[in-house]
Amino acid sequence: MSANEDQEMELEALRSIYEGDECFKEISSVSFQLRIGDLEDTKAFILDLTWPEMYPETAPQISLDAFFNKRISAETKQLILSKLEEQVEANLGTAMMYTLFEWAKENQEALMENHKPVVAVMSSGDGMSANTAKKKEKKEQLTKSQKRRIINRTDHKGELPRGWNWIDVIKHLSRTGGKDDE
Repeated sequence: MSANEDQEMELEALRSIYEGDECFKEISSVSFQLRIGDLEDTKAFILDLTWPEMYPETAPQISLDAFFNKRISAETKQLILSKLEEQVEANLGTAMMYTLFEWAKENQEALMENHKPVVAVMSSGDGMSANTAKKKEKKEQLTKSQKRRIINRTDHKGELPRGWNWIDVIKHLSRTGGKDDE
């Protein structure tokens, strides 16, 4: 069989095996992604595999560069890739995608045992840290009567009438007295 016939047969097999599986995604007829683990699992990762023209006689290209994998340290990624390369070497010349996917699923715990999530600290533009940004001050809650008083004092545009805070001059002078009283 030629490489293209082998690829077509394996593609058909992968489509039938992983049909309806949310973890498997066919990017193109020669490129695939498989999520190993649950979305919420911190030890989950996505495998990107691409077939070269002469696959399965040549090894597929394996990548862990998906955005989902940004939380995995470089050392852990390197360990996963080296273990997968060993599996590729053992299966070279045969259809190996299903074998690689299932091997990665079965050995997920072993591959990720030294995994320590990489946490990227994001900061907002005004220099506040992520924790400070979450703690916003709460607005003062007004009672119904306070809201009614504010509404009654304002006109239809929501503005206070002119002179609302002016002091009644005569009342003020009667309380404080004039300059002549001294």
